[in-house]
Amino acid sequence: MTSATAPILGRAAPPAMRLFCLPYSGASAMIYARWKRLLPSWLEVVPVELPGRGRRMDEPPRTDLTALAAELAEELAPQAQGPFALFGHSLGGLLAFELAHALRGRGREEPRALFASAAAAPSRREDGRWAEPLDDDGLIAEMRRLSGTAEEVFGNRDLLEMALPVLRADFLMCGRYAYRPRPPLDCPIRVFGGTQDDIAADRLQAWSVETRGGFTLEMFDGDHFFLRAHERPLLDRLAGCLSLPAEGLGGIAATA
Repeated sequence: MTSATAPILGRAAPPAMRLFCLPYSGASAMIYARWKRLLPSWLEVVPVELPGRGRRMDEPPRTDLTALAAELAEELAPQAQGPFALFGHSLGGLLAFELAHALRGRGREEPRALFASAAAAPSRREDGRWAEPLDDDGLIAEMRRLSGTAEEVFGNRDLLEMALPVLRADFLMCGRYAYRPRPPLDCPIRVFGGTQDDIAADRLQAWSVETRGGFTLEMFDGDHFFLRAHERPLLDRLAGCLSLPAEGLGGIAATA
């Protein structure tokens, strides 16, 4: 099986911190490629490729999020030996949460921090409408509603035929996800939301019950994909939080 991340070669010493980045529905690891240039050198960005896209295109996309998290925990374990953090946007935020639990369940260290962007708390998901596969028209309607797809894609049948099976599987992962209450994570959880997103602030605030390590919520002006318009401020928040001593990561005052 292809690894979720490319092997790290020719490095004399591990980086001070690794940031594993999990993509949103329908996206590949490439959405985080430019972050490697924009974040400081001490923070190594590791975009995580999911089955069915990018260099893992030959693998079938997964529809069981908990099983995928367990699979990724095994694949990423060799690179999660030193300090690391997890970031995920939308579907990626939920997957990051399950990945943190999967790592803990295997006796691995938890991340220094878990960043969930545009993702409702696991206990407050409202994805039941996606529990059954959507037809092409339904998928395209969701793509337009979420405003995360370039308009030229809709006019290119070849691009749509590549994108729709992955998106269908990703929506099924969300729709069939079953929240399981577990002891809270020890790592801090920092959540980002968009003021014009349809995820209400209380569903973001509900992440607070999933951690003993401190919680913050910060809202950015924008819709579900606010991370595009506010990329630089968001990256500054990530780097600033991860540059703090471990005991200070959860002590940042929440903003809204």
